Amino acid sequence: MAHQSFIQPLSEISVEQLRQRLCESSRKIQLIDVREEEEVEIAHLEGFENLPLSAFAEWSSQIHTRFDLDAETLVLCHHGSRSAQMCQWLIHQGFTQVKNIAGGIDAYSLIVDRSIPRY
Repeated sequence: MAHQSFIQPLSEISVEQLRQRLCESSRKIQLIDVREEEEVEIAHLEGFENLPLSAFAEWSSQIHTRFDLDAETLVLCHHGSRSAQMCQWLIHQGFTQVKNIAGGIDAYSLIVDRSIPRY
């Protein structure tokens, strides 16, 4: 992922807010998980599309055809660092409602659903 010359403040969503959004079937949200496939095999949340950062070159050119620029877009990783990087890139690509999931899937497992394995 190319380094951006500017950093915009990121909106975040808590794992509790994520749980609520996932339960609200009427809301259109886009869910992106930037972890590696091996990580997703260990622990995942239904509905997330896996776009590993290591495969950026493979999927980056399709981002505008696969996702809606104006839909709420929530990004997940293990702890929140890689997803923050992805959020910055998405904002730079013109996405208007991007939110980083604070604490990532690890926090989701600890706070929301202990049945999700931790690693």
